Amino acid sequence: MRMDNQFPPRKVPSFCSLRYGLSLLLHFCNVIITAQRMCLSLTMVAMVNSTDAHGLANTTTEEHLDHNKNPVYNWNPQIQGFIFSSIFYGALITQIPAGYLSEKYSIKKMIGFAFLLSSLLSLLMPMAAEGGEAFLLACRVAQGAAQGSVSIAQHVMWVKWAPPLERGRLTSLSLSGILLGSFIVLLVTGFICQSLGWPMAFYIFGACGCALSLLWFVLFYDDPKDHPCISISEKEYILSSLNQQVSSRTESLPIKAMIKSLPVWAIALGSFAFHWTNNIMVLYTPTFINSKLRVNIKENGLLSALPSLFAWSFGILAGHLTDFFLSRNILRLVTIRKLFNTLGLLLPSFFSVCLLYWSFSFSSITIFLILASSTGAFCMAGVLINGLDIAPSYYGFLKGVTTLIGMIGGLTSSTLCGVILNQDPESAWFKIFFLMAVINVICLLFCLVFGKAEIQDWAKDRQEHTRL
Repeated sequence: MRMDNQFPPRKVPSFCSLRYGLSLLLHFCNVIITAQRMCLSLTMVAMVNSTDAHGLANTTTEEHLDHNKNPVYNWNPQIQGFIFSSIFYGALITQIPAGYLSEKYSIKKMIGFAFLLSSLLSLLMPMAAEGGEAFLLACRVAQGAAQGSVSIAQHVMWVKWAPPLERGRLTSLSLSGILLGSFIVLLVTGFICQSLGWPMAFYIFGACGCALSLLWFVLFYDDPKDHPCISISEKEYILSSLNQQVSSRTESLPIKAMIKSLPVWAIALGSFAFHWTNNIMVLYTPTFINSKLRVNIKENGLLSALPSLFAWSFGILAGHLTDFFLSRNILRLVTIRKLFNTLGLLLPSFFSVCLLYWSFSFSSITIFLILASSTGAFCMAGVLINGLDIAPSYYGFLKGVTTLIGMIGGLTSSTLCGVILNQDPESAWFKIFFLMAVINVICLLFCLVFGKAEIQDWAKDRQEHTRL
């Protein structure tokens, strides 16, 4: 029987290779997808007159912007909330179907067409807003469904493209685009709205997405052996590395075995805790800054963007450390996964508690807030790719299921935070951060006890299982 970190003894090629180029391309695709999703949170300020427009009549904005460049709508906070959350419900319904279909159909076409659809819908957002909130809601739901398909299918592409010794850095490089996108959109969207008008934010990010989707169709192939531009040495390295890791299957999904599998539940609960924490820190960081630091909106935007920049750095660092530990046989793969799960779930809880008890100045609040919001990125080298270790042949479906459970956690936490802040503003942050810490610790303990990093028996083909 193989050890979980014993792979073909071949020298890893240099960083300048096709698979790293594809990872970088996917990195920028994730940047644009995140920008398309998040820019509405800032354009909404210009779309509804002001941040405190509680259904009041339209008034002239402070900047005296041209109404033709910036159409204004009278949407109350409830309608705004529906518009914000609609994209997440669109993504929610596509997780499992996209995961299942990504194992049967072309990843190139799934990602390419879904990304193109999301970009085209971004171009249509200003027109949809003119048609009314119902049209805008429909566009956001459809865009969420397209982006949900991309988020799942991009994980499955690494089943054939990522050698086991490089999974950490390849996946973290591509996924960290989500974090860099958050940083960029918080920085530039406000300037775009002020200088060009809020519709231009949708046009710019939509046009960039269309261009990148076309580039994706040209550069990406589903299998390394079919790519016309890959070198012979790189192709041989990838195929030989994955020779014993990936095999084609014709059997139906082992649903019962998955349900009974404790390692699967470890991934699901870890994903639940990660999304619970991530949604709180991403969505409510500006609110926390406003309540504690009393800064203006421009300073708030900068402070809210900084955690994404640090998270981007931590995510890439985690991927490289994973492959370093694995290639040097410093730690076993299962130990590496549990280490980064611990860092990604425990550190945000610890720094959130520090925010409550040890933040006495502007600088201390800023430091603890950045660390609490960014250290969750260590999960990129843990629970977020652990499914590829235990069931590569069923990774798409497994990723869809566990991500769905995680998104339910994220939607629950963001909704619950709003209720707590509305009912008990004085002690709200204590309750929010304490509950977050409890959930993270409980889910982490389950991951540490039941988490695995080797291919499970139910995930092996019958012929392979018979040989073993």
